[in-house]
Amino acid sequence: MKSLDVITIGRSSVDLYGSQVGGRLEDMRSFNKYVGGSPTNMAVGAARLGLRSAVITRVGDEHMGRFIREQLAAEGVDVRGMVTDPHRLTALVLLGIRDQKQFPLIFYREDCADMALCEDDIDPAFIGEARAVVATGTHLSNPRTEAAVLKALRLARESGARTALDIDYRPNLWGLSGHGDGENRFIESGKVTAKLQSALHLFDLIVGTEEEFHIAGGTTDTIAALRAVRAVSDATLVCKRGPMGASAFSGAIPDSLDEGLSGPGFPIEVFNVLGAGDGFMAGLLKGWLDGEDWPIALKYANACGAFAVSRHGCAPAYPSWTELQYFFARGVRNPALRLDRELEQVHWATNRKGGWPVLRVFAFDHRRQLEEMAQAAGADVRRIGRFKELCLAAALKVAGGRPGYGILCDQRLGQDALFRAAGERLWIGRPVELPGSRPLELEIGADYGSALAEWPAGQVVKVLCFYHPDDDAAMKQRQEETVARLAAAARANGLELLLEVVPSKVGSMTDTTTAAIIQRFYEIGVYPDWWKLEPMQSQAAWAATCEAVVRNDPHTRGIVVLGLDAGMDELKASFRAAAQFDLVKGFAVGRSIFGGPARRWLAGETGDEEAVDEMAQAYAALCAAWDEARGIRGEAR
Repeated sequence: MKSLDVITIGRSSVDLYGSQVGGRLEDMRSFNKYVGGSPTNMAVGAARLGLRSAVITRVGDEHMGRFIREQLAAEGVDVRGMVTDPHRLTALVLLGIRDQKQFPLIFYREDCADMALCEDDIDPAFIGEARAVVATGTHLSNPRTEAAVLKALRLARESGARTALDIDYRPNLWGLSGHGDGENRFIESGKVTAKLQSALHLFDLIVGTEEEFHIAGGTTDTIAALRAVRAVSDATLVCKRGPMGASAFSGAIPDSLDEGLSGPGFPIEVFNVLGAGDGFMAGLLKGWLDGEDWPIALKYANACGAFAVSRHGCAPAYPSWTELQYFFARGVRNPALRLDRELEQVHWATNRKGGWPVLRVFAFDHRRQLEEMAQAAGADVRRIGRFKELCLAAALKVAGGRPGYGILCDQRLGQDALFRAAGERLWIGRPVELPGSRPLELEIGADYGSALAEWPAGQVVKVLCFYHPDDDAAMKQRQEETVARLAAAARANGLELLLEVVPSKVGSMTDTTTAAIIQRFYEIGVYPDWWKLEPMQSQAAWAATCEAVVRNDPHTRGIVVLGLDAGMDELKASFRAAAQFDLVKGFAVGRSIFGGPARRWLAGETGDEEAVDEMAQAYAALCAAWDEARGIRGEAR
């Protein structure tokens, strides 16, 4: 059995997408950064649908090249075929959404890395792992990249793999128009037609829009163009027809496109056409490689294209397999899919990057408690920042570069520790609440969205709310509104949310108290990625809590248990109770680790190294206690 389903070959870029909608590209004020390039987009889309995908391309030896590599790896795309070019920059594309018909873009591809792809970059053994190899038209436009593509296709056919072409015609990438003409999809060229036709016989599947078949066939009569392609290729031809779906032709070309095989279409709002064809191709590959008939494969393709045209960005818009099945079962409720809250929640929750099956968090986001410790020790509160750097050092010492470890750290007192933690493979959460506030107030100011826009990708928004089901109506409303606004701001900025609730500090507890709080937040539309909860007093309470989460959000990241400054024996007991439930992924404990060392260090009784060692020992002991409770052994740690 081959280890890969599909390898795509060709362009790989960073897409800088204008955040503002409805203006000229000249009027864009900010940009969102995504992976881009037709083959790269396809690989992401295929991976999200459950195919084992890989990409062969080149990226620069710089930040953008590393961004693409990291993003693809996080999506589950095999990056062994990516070559880092030490001499060339990663390609860039600037894109915008002007209106329903205009989508301006500028390609920055002068001597870019992916156009340096060459025959030496094509590893026969790697090609031999794939069930299918997909090429795109742009890489037939240059002798060096064409040689690489032809070698890959030859090797694929020799190994029994299928081959596919997405014509992907961009005239200015063939040198037919200027830099300002990136949006243009068609210019006649006998030279381009001849080049394409010289390779069409190498493919089992050829996909393109009507305009793309016009360039491949050498005529603007679509039927005549398809027949010209058929004259040199036995491939199944799939002609994309925009809102009319697509038609597949396995044999002779009939007199009408309507006579081809087709799949159901989906009535949705067209918001952004950029990247829609790559999403379509990912869905088509899923059906094709799974052995579905063409109507089913085209159903997948049409749906994936519909998702793409209704959302911002290219690859980020593509659905997961779970999302696609949910969409098929439920149907279109809001033609503007990006405004369908239920669908968007499934999209978000099933396409989050990375996984955290175990999460052991050293929480030193405490502000008020550390300020009180400094005051008691007669220490300058500015020293707290340095102490938080020591906390980070202890966390890193225990983690040792392994996954499954994290920190909670604030910016107000712990900014330097946060800066140092970036890129260290840690899960990073940051608090936003004003310590001790009830009703809840946030430290980040009134404009939550703008404040969170400054956060790096991957950091988790943590908020602590002292909430109880017996609160009066005014208290509930005020706190719920704050959490709901924060949740919306976090989602708009692509940041995960951890919601911590501590009802025991407010009122009495029963086995259903926490479950009732969880249910209420879901009812008002708050879907935390993580819950941070105090230890339950009974197995029944844990069962009710976990059931409430799963019933409302089966795709949640999970729960972490907080410590409340408990001793080691008490924490171990709470871990044993919590670890019986798979939804509980670990812990987030702070003062039980840093309390004593902080007091002594702030008082000048111990030095940096001793404080780090003491905290590392306590943190490691907690990690071991959780792993023992969960039954994690050896390398799994």
